[in-house]
Amino acid sequence: MILSIIYFILILGLIVLVHEFGHFIFSKMFHVHVYEFAIGMGPKIWSSEKLRTKRKKAGKKVSETIYSIRLIPIGGFNQLAGEGLEEDKKVPKESLLGSKPGWQRFLIMFFGAGNNFILAFIVLLLCAFIYGSPDTSTTIHKIIEDSPFAEAGIQEGDKIISINDKKVKTLDDMQIYMAIAGEDETTFVIERNNQKYTYQVTPLVGDEKEEKGYSFGIQFNSKFERGFIRSIKYAGYKFYSIGRQVFITIKELFTGGVSVKQLSGPVGIYSAVDQTRNAGWYSVLNLIALLSINVGIMNLLPFPAFDGGRILFLIIEKIRRKPIKMETENLIHNIGFFILLALLIYVTFNDILRLI
Repeated sequence: MILSIIYFILILGLIVLVHEFGHFIFSKMFHVHVYEFAIGMGPKIWSSEKLRTKRKKAGKKVSETIYSIRLIPIGGFNQLAGEGLEEDKKVPKESLLGSKPGWQRFLIMFFGAGNNFILAFIVLLLCAFIYGSPDTSTTIHKIIEDSPFAEAGIQEGDKIISINDKKVKTLDDMQIYMAIAGEDETTFVIERNNQKYTYQVTPLVGDEKEEKGYSFGIQFNSKFERGFIRSIKYAGYKFYSIGRQVFITIKELFTGGVSVKQLSGPVGIYSAVDQTRNAGWYSVLNLIALLSINVGIMNLLPFPAFDGGRILFLIIEKIRRKPIKMETENLIHNIGFFILLALLIYVTFNDILRLI
């Protein structure tokens, strides 16, 4: 458990650090004053403030920014001059976020998520270089005897092309649609000798106490191939595929295909980290990429309190040709924050119930 907690903190810490560093580096690049760069939320457990004060008293040059690590290893923030305040007289006007051109503010807001995307691609590329690139085809390599697929008459070598009328091109597509279908009877369209066949298959449900989950009884090619060009292509494919999974989940969430109860919060992520750690470094690296892309896309959603919500206000400002009142924008972001907090509490409660 202790090792899993350490992994959990390190993985989330890395993703948050990279995200906040994106905001930070572009703020510095455009000369926006950064009061604090923090990793984690809640009370401070370490801060550069005391060291900064000592250096200042000694007449030494000090950083304008306070760096801190906070108790709860979820999230982080940059406190920028002029952000969230109607008037900030502590620094020159030209150092305020609001004084910068729209395109600079856009890059500052975007490159939190942008850095997450860069991290994910690098991790996937590293994974492909070290371990090789797995086959991503939906062609069935093996069917377990007496499994639901075997009983349905599906054969080895058949290629799955759609699930419940949703087209699938990769294993990731297939996995997300099978997860959405859950334990219900599922419609598979397969391709065999250039002909299409439709099958109705109901998975085997594991014992609730001993083996939670369900199985269709199929396996896919687990062969890994190496090569510089193939590794780059695989990293690009996997990045796109994970991103597509996130958008499919968001779409299904709004159309009713996915329930809010199926979402995971910090406890669910810890559980995934615990399971992945036991599967080896290949799985850990893939989890880092998955979480990083998820964080990046979710932060770009045009919802208040997200970076995407702030970008939306920039777009509205551009259309109106004048900024929205700071009090109005702050109120909307605060409402959004409390909605997200309530959702986090609800999702965490469901995660705990699943573990019991």
